[in-house]
Amino acid sequence: MLHMPGVTLQRRHPRLPKHQQTFLNQLREITGINDIQVLQQALKDSNGNLELAVAFLTAKNAKVPQLEEATYYQTALPGNDRYISVGSQADTNVIDLTGDDKDDLQRAIALSLEESNRAFRETGITDEEQAISRVLEASIAENKASLKRTHPEVWSDSPNPYDRKRQDNCPVGLKNVGNTCWFSAVIQSLFNLLEFRRLVLNFNPPANAQDLPRNQKEHRNLPFMRELRYLFALLVGSKRKYVDPSRAVEILKDAFKSNDSQQQDVSEFTHKLLDWLEDAFQIKAEEERDGEKPKNPMVELFYGRFLAVGVLEGKKFENTEMFGQYPLQVNGFKDLHECLEAAMIEGEIESLHSENSAKSGQEHWFTELPPVLTFELSRFEFNQALGRPEKIHNKLEFPPILYLDRYMHKNREITRIKRDEIKRLKEYLTVLQQRLERYLSYGSGPKRFPLVDVLQYALEFASSKPVCTSPVDDLGASAPASGTLPPQIPPSTIEQQGPSSSDVPSTSPVQRSVIHKPFTQSRIPPDLPMHPAPRHITEEELSVLEGCLHRWRTEVENDTRDLQESISRIHRTIELMYSDKTMVQVPYRLHAVLVHEGQANAGHYWAYIYDHHQNRWMKYNDISVTKSTWEELERDSFGGYRNASAYCLMYINDKEQYLIQEEFNKETGQMLVGMDTLPSDLRDYVKEDNKRFEKELEDWDAELAQKAQQEKLLSQIPRAPAPSPAPVQAGEPEYLEQPSRTDISKHLKEDSVQAINKALAEQEDRGPEAIMDTAIKLEYTRLLKLAQEDPPPECDYRLRHAIVYFIQNQAPKKIIERTLLEQFGDHNLSFDERCRNIMKVAQAKLEMIKPDEVNMEEYERWHQDYRHFRETTMFLMVGLEFFQKKSYMEALLYLIYAYQNNKELLSKGPYRGHDEELISHYRRECLLKLNEHAAALFESGDDQEVNNGLIIMNELIVPCLPLLLVDEMEEKDIVAVEDMRNRWCSYLGQEMEPNLQEKLTDFLPKLLDCSTEIKGFNDPPKLPSYSTHELCERYARIMLSLSRTPADGR
Repeated sequence: MLHMPGVTLQRRHPRLPKHQQTFLNQLREITGINDIQVLQQALKDSNGNLELAVAFLTAKNAKVPQLEEATYYQTALPGNDRYISVGSQADTNVIDLTGDDKDDLQRAIALSLEESNRAFRETGITDEEQAISRVLEASIAENKASLKRTHPEVWSDSPNPYDRKRQDNCPVGLKNVGNTCWFSAVIQSLFNLLEFRRLVLNFNPPANAQDLPRNQKEHRNLPFMRELRYLFALLVGSKRKYVDPSRAVEILKDAFKSNDSQQQDVSEFTHKLLDWLEDAFQIKAEEERDGEKPKNPMVELFYGRFLAVGVLEGKKFENTEMFGQYPLQVNGFKDLHECLEAAMIEGEIESLHSENSAKSGQEHWFTELPPVLTFELSRFEFNQALGRPEKIHNKLEFPPILYLDRYMHKNREITRIKRDEIKRLKEYLTVLQQRLERYLSYGSGPKRFPLVDVLQYALEFASSKPVCTSPVDDLGASAPASGTLPPQIPPSTIEQQGPSSSDVPSTSPVQRSVIHKPFTQSRIPPDLPMHPAPRHITEEELSVLEGCLHRWRTEVENDTRDLQESISRIHRTIELMYSDKTMVQVPYRLHAVLVHEGQANAGHYWAYIYDHHQNRWMKYNDISVTKSTWEELERDSFGGYRNASAYCLMYINDKEQYLIQEEFNKETGQMLVGMDTLPSDLRDYVKEDNKRFEKELEDWDAELAQKAQQEKLLSQIPRAPAPSPAPVQAGEPEYLEQPSRTDISKHLKEDSVQAINKALAEQEDRGPEAIMDTAIKLEYTRLLKLAQEDPPPECDYRLRHAIVYFIQNQAPKKIIERTLLEQFGDHNLSFDERCRNIMKVAQAKLEMIKPDEVNMEEYERWHQDYRHFRETTMFLMVGLEFFQKKSYMEALLYLIYAYQNNKELLSKGPYRGHDEELISHYRRECLLKLNEHAAALFESGDDQEVNNGLIIMNELIVPCLPLLLVDEMEEKDIVAVEDMRNRWCSYLGQEMEPNLQEKLTDFLPKLLDCSTEIKGFNDPPKLPSYSTHELCERYARIMLSLSRTPADGR
């Protein structure tokens, strides 16, 4: 099962019934919100997804970050070189794990069990109720079981080794050996840190390694270090596009066999990886210390210190603590600095500056920052009501350069002053925003409007033309006489009307009857005012009122502008508060961003890593390594867009250039690259692996050469001669040369004969050339009229003739003229003397056209585009026919090719192709229906049905997802992809057979892969041969049937 960083997974409850009232009751119970409209809106926004609805509601109500989780750091004890784990808050119940008689793994287990007990006391959820989710167990089991499977693997190697060959000096990827995308992201981030790479590559096992192991830790860490060196060496010098990390992963897996109840997640694995490296280097450092205190390069690189200063129950305290990966809460904050500010201050800090206070609180100040500073972003929260973790998708911004001066102990006095100033400015800002809101939302009712608009409306009303009678009176005055009343009005109505309203007091019941009866009339009186206006207003009153309203409106506009400018100035002042020279002396540059896409219980991981020498971002997604941009990183990492967001940020000290500096030859001064950077033992190891890969390439070439020789021998065997095709006129468009040429030519022949007959009727006594000119003009006029019409969707005149297509797309005049000449020069017109004479004239004129008069390359391009258009039409038509027959598997490939071809056509002009939305809709619907069918097969539990469902997903659905994700403007496509993914993620944590769980974890990483790299598809499906008449008729039939079918949201 896959993990979200920092999450201990719980078993999911069975899927909730899709009943709205049940959902509303559950939402009310979970969130405590009783407003039914708010609950219904949340349910609507989440598209019926209860988890998302809860997330929406809780995110709206969240006012402060949740700081209940204990944050663990490494604390340095006086006189002790080892470290213990302590909570960020004062906690006397600390387990002493520093004894030499305990192995690190056992101490970690003890801590994990203590945490489980603490979690039970707080939540009432036992460890047995938690889902045992073991990423590496699943990974290795997946690898060992691969030989038994018949369905496609997540990352299966291409049989062609050239597909796996490294291109130039492109970075090497890491193969996903089953749910190990997190391993790839972490390892690639560390490998591209050149100082870390050098430390690993140049690590020499202790000289007395044969005397080891002294304990289980050394027995485990040194072999892992060896495999990591081999892996790094392959990443440096391999000729393969990607390499296999299975041996290193195998050792990681073995480390967690000792206690099956221990929960692990991605963050814990990252901690464990660095701990093992630290221990391995510690062994070496102790061997070489020569009486001095050993220095561990891993500690020097990744660990820093901070000073905790605070007050506990009125007593001040101060202590120094060591930290590695620094955890930060995400919920409730908009950027990284806000997260850091909240993490550095806990409780009531005012008491730090006053005496005799009983309040408690503490501040953290960095005293020593590590060269590599890693932030863990806690993007999850445990939903007690639902009994499972939920991912936080809120947007959190972070900068490429992070200045940490404000958090340094040496700057604490000036930082406190600035924090107080910011606090004061924010309080004043709140007051100004409240005042501005009163101007922008004026009124006391449910609907409010900007005050400046209210005054403008009042001014417009006062300035309207005065009307002396009310609109109702106008209606009464314009009522028809009794003799002209409509027949449906009873006579009693006429009698009740009585005298006019001017003769009756306003309080009379008869008056009310007169007012309301005219509303039964269906027509509107001609003198009814077009807008409300004052009944009585004098020029003097109007002048005074206009003057007041103009003055008030100006005053309100000035007040609003002043408030907005003041708010902007305060925002700017807060933004620049730490921009002075003294507070930009500790710059840290963003080196790597580890991204997770998915929900709390499943997802895919990849990394964005900065290439400091090429000054560009690279995306490392398992075997795929591609160039990227800061814009793409923002989109995938900040959150708030889809389900992707950063869970780990790695910053490096921008002043410590040795972290990213290349090595140089000490004698020649030249920069070392590639294999030259490797120690001799690793160089030999990589050379051996490259030899094996070169042997694969040679074997492949030999196999291809053998196949080619066999085909050559077979081709020399005498065969019966095939019938030769009939000669075709040179330069004739290809769609007239196909087997269906006779049908198309017949269609054009009929059009040509009709034009010739009309020309003969008009000019019977003229010669063949004059008649041909007239016939061409008549045919062009007919086609031009078709091109200018706006027909219904089922009648596409472009399919009837290429010239309609050319005219609509503004083809050059010479292209159209030559096409018409070829139509009248066709050999099919030789059936009688008159048409034969015209055909000969047209052929003679074609021969007279000089090469410089018509660009034949351009001519061929236009006809090729038209062939492409007809082909796209057939893909669309056949795909829609299969869709209506509910043959979705057959329909999908036709619709995919229809969409791709159509997109290419539309890139050249708006009338080159078909309605893109229509094709997109049916392509999307086809995928959604296939996804539901595959899910139903999976739910059946039958082995054959399950395999069939997964084959549909692996071979049809998954390859199509990048096509839907590549265009970010197609929001419906992106939503459809999320729906399909959520459908399969809903199975995670549900009770199912082990073999189903195994297949699910095999399949999910591929489904959740966020890459938009479009994989190769099968060859286009074979299209039937249609005459122009058949094509137009079938196209009209299918388009008419669509217009009679519900649009399903299209």
